[in-house]
Amino acid sequence: MDSAKNLLYLSTVENHKNKLLVLDYSLILLCLTLSFCPCSSDTITIHKPIRDGELLISKSKTFALGFFTPGKSTSRYVGIWYHDLQPQTVVWVANRDAPINDTSGILSIDPNGNLELHHKLSTIPIWSTNVSLTQSQRNNTNVIAQLLDIGNLVLRLNDTETAIWESLDHPTDTMLPYIKLGFDRKINQSWFLQSWKTDDDPGKGAFTVKFSTIGKPQLFMYNRDVRFWRGGHWNGEILVGLPNMKRDMAVRNVSFVEDDNYVALSYNMFNKYVITRVVVQQSGFFQTFTWDSQKSQWSRYWSEPTDQCANYGTCGSNSNCDPLNFENFKCTCLLGFEPKFPRDWYESRDGSGGCVRKKGASVCGNGEGFIKVVSVKVPETSTAVAIDGLNLDECEKECLRNCSCTAYAVADVKNGGSGCLAWHGDLMDIQKLSDQGQDLFLRVAKVELASANYDKKSKGVLGKKRLAAILVASIVAIVILLFCVNYMWKKKRKDKMMPQPNQDSSGEENDTQSNTHPNLPFFSFKTIMTATRNCGHENKLGQGGFGSVYKGCLVSGQEIAVKRLSRDSGQGKEEFKNEIKLLVKLQHRNLVRLLGCCFEKEERMLVYEYLPNKSLDFFIFGMSLCDSLA
Repeated sequence: MDSAKNLLYLSTVENHKNKLLVLDYSLILLCLTLSFCPCSSDTITIHKPIRDGELLISKSKTFALGFFTPGKSTSRYVGIWYHDLQPQTVVWVANRDAPINDTSGILSIDPNGNLELHHKLSTIPIWSTNVSLTQSQRNNTNVIAQLLDIGNLVLRLNDTETAIWESLDHPTDTMLPYIKLGFDRKINQSWFLQSWKTDDDPGKGAFTVKFSTIGKPQLFMYNRDVRFWRGGHWNGEILVGLPNMKRDMAVRNVSFVEDDNYVALSYNMFNKYVITRVVVQQSGFFQTFTWDSQKSQWSRYWSEPTDQCANYGTCGSNSNCDPLNFENFKCTCLLGFEPKFPRDWYESRDGSGGCVRKKGASVCGNGEGFIKVVSVKVPETSTAVAIDGLNLDECEKECLRNCSCTAYAVADVKNGGSGCLAWHGDLMDIQKLSDQGQDLFLRVAKVELASANYDKKSKGVLGKKRLAAILVASIVAIVILLFCVNYMWKKKRKDKMMPQPNQDSSGEENDTQSNTHPNLPFFSFKTIMTATRNCGHENKLGQGGFGSVYKGCLVSGQEIAVKRLSRDSGQGKEEFKNEIKLLVKLQHRNLVRLLGCCFEKEERMLVYEYLPNKSLDFFIFGMSLCDSLA
């Protein structure tokens, strides 16, 4: 009995041990799973860094932050990309010029409150946010790094929403919604985009897109340190070198702020579910892409530069580049200017040397004025001066008083235009635009001004003459058209009044019927054959060279005489038609009356009233007309 109890006790203890062992293993697996789960958090703390293989994922799961290897490279980088889009599209890179050669990287918050990237056991960070914190902020337990739903990595205090540092202020090659391009003079910070070196290397490439701080702020793309493309200044609606921005306004809200210390261009989408990005490519293109969810790919919305004229300074200074001028040279000197290097200009078709004012031209106090250069990308604004509160007339007077002022234009095109931009010195990078171009008012000498006014008047006179010629031609055409319509209407009305021809008639018979007298009835061949008993011999009244005459009786009881034209009579269609018309005109109570006719196949017949007293052949073949009259 005691041994049985002991066995039962030992069995119970063993079962408990097994259950505890299973529970321990389950807890260990759960802890391991949680520790390696890439989607467990969007936040880094002092106690919770991320290592290679782990991810931060934003709350809405739009963006992810972690370690990645681009293209065919073997190096590791920390970056932000769209979490659910394939192929992987990276929008920000931390250590773009300091790759890690293995998977030992760790991103953590250091004792000073900075976010740092370390490699293995090195104490010197590969990359750092490098911000200066106050003593109270340095309490590292209070500093966190969080990945937001807009793709922004922010370093902030845990108990406040104010960012100490954020990745939006340090973009790489991609401009997302809410990212700024511009500069802050007070803190000497510039916000710009810089291309990758290659698809396999996110290091700083050759092309940079940023605002120039010289003169009126304007957007440029630089190839190294050389201006490559100009987006231009803000004209109140768009950047003058980005006409596609106007079309963009339908889907995105573009914001531009400019004051003495601060210039910033940014955008956000009206529909927050539309995924879009603006990228400067390593090939030298500035492009906008939108995600096409149906095709699961990026669709390009616009791209700059669009052509050779869009490249900065293609035609040099004081000239206009027209991309649509295919037959002739795309570069044209402005009025009053001539090529600086004629041989290059005319022989080599190289306009990069630009144009200079013609020799002997006087544009200062000698009757000079301004002519309008229509629909262009106005010149770059390094030497331009903005004058607020002036309309175009006042701007012209202001520019005319200063001999160094070479051109002017409206500064803000909204609401009919306001303000003034005045250029001093050479005019660089003018381009003819087919859409969203502005008018530029160019200072020219008295001779060019008179020539331009004469050409304008001549064009006006020629235009009036051309307009008059067009009006006269239009009136004549309308009169002819009305005449034709009236003729066709009358003809159609005449045709409607005519009895319809037999359906088995040939085309020739239809034509004959349509050209005979409209009041003359037509009889079918079948009707006449029935009335004359198939032109039987007993009904024959007479015969002549033209054919035979038969007596007949219609269904109505009316007696008729039928003249059946012989096929050998020699009388043609036109003669027969003329005979019918003549007989119709000669209808009289004292003459035999023509009742109708028949045209079917090759048969041609005339139907007369039958004379009961004397046969028709007596009058037709008997005595002469003179004897009858006597």
